[in-house]
Amino acid sequence: MTTRRNMLPGALLEEPGANRTARDWLVDLTMFLLAIGIGALVYSSSEDQHGDLARLADVAFGLVGWIALWWRRRWPVGVAVLTLTLSAFSAFVAGAALFALFNVALRGSRRALIATTALGLTTATIYSLIYPDPELPFVGEFALSVLITLFVIPWGLFTRAQRDLLRSAHERARQLEAEQRTHVEQAREAERRRIAGEMHDVLAHRLSLLSVHAGALEFRPDAPPEEVAEAAGVIRANAREALQELREVIGVLRADAVAVQPPQPTLDAIPSLIEESRAAGMTVRAHVDAAGGDLLLGRTAYRVVQEGLTNARKHAPAAAVEVTVAAADELVVEVVSRRAAHPAAAEPGGSGLIGLAERVELVGGALEHGPNPRGDFVLRATLPWAT
Repeated sequence: MTTRRNMLPGALLEEPGANRTARDWLVDLTMFLLAIGIGALVYSSSEDQHGDLARLADVAFGLVGWIALWWRRRWPVGVAVLTLTLSAFSAFVAGAALFALFNVALRGSRRALIATTALGLTTATIYSLIYPDPELPFVGEFALSVLITLFVIPWGLFTRAQRDLLRSAHERARQLEAEQRTHVEQAREAERRRIAGEMHDVLAHRLSLLSVHAGALEFRPDAPPEEVAEAAGVIRANAREALQELREVIGVLRADAVAVQPPQPTLDAIPSLIEESRAAGMTVRAHVDAAGGDLLLGRTAYRVVQEGLTNARKHAPAAAVEVTVAAADELVVEVVSRRAAHPAAAEPGGSGLIGLAERVELVGGALEHGPNPRGDFVLRATLPWAT
């Protein structure tokens, strides 16, 4: 990536303190060498017409033109006016003048380009009158100047159009990246709030049980010891579960107003979910060897299977699906969607997997998804399991 950025023009990076790239240095060196070469070539055709003072002035003007090219990016029109004016009297500055004219086409306005082009043709005419070519008539020299100008200007305009396209592509890429980050954050936020809503219902249920049994103990202090012990046991169990749920929900952002949701399915509901998919026409093989367990863990496992079956219906509706839920030291939930012979067109999104990864992470698990070596899509969640 660094190498590719170094080969971009510094003007496209738009980073303070890093305006020049390796490409800029290479372009500058090549341009200076070509400017010197073109100037020497033009000078050789009129060397016999130069006196000693004219030779010295020609070299001096050429040197000024070559040095001025260093500032062509900052002052394209000023450098073009200087070099084109000097080219009326100096052959050595001819190469620098051509590159300066190209630079105006690349960076200048339309009015500046028209003005500098007219100035270039005028100075070329003046140079032809001062140092006429003995083998080429004046009309031929002027036609040659026009041809060179008609080559340089379109080249500069084409390069400018290419840079504009590249700059637009970079801007679109930055916008898409920013939109994707926003999309991911919104999906995570929505999932956190949904989980918080679920936790609200569970905690409300447990705390209401605590309130009922504590109230019974308060208003019936003369109750038999067996009832007191039973109520105390319920209070202790529900307090422990409530504390566990509360620890799990810490850090989850909630909406100010949480809608009441129906009881959420857990591990025991996975077989019914699989039967629903089979009734819808899917080919599902299932190996479910886990039941009970923690409520939040069961809901998470259920959501993993649900997301896997949903993705299989969307992207490979005719392919077989294998669901495995097994508990040992860890609860492993895996949904494998076989590669379809005619897969459905890919759809944008991915919010489901983003939210699912957030949910799995909140219970201390890990989520993996992607194609395996055979081309099947595998969704696998590894969750902490306590028997």
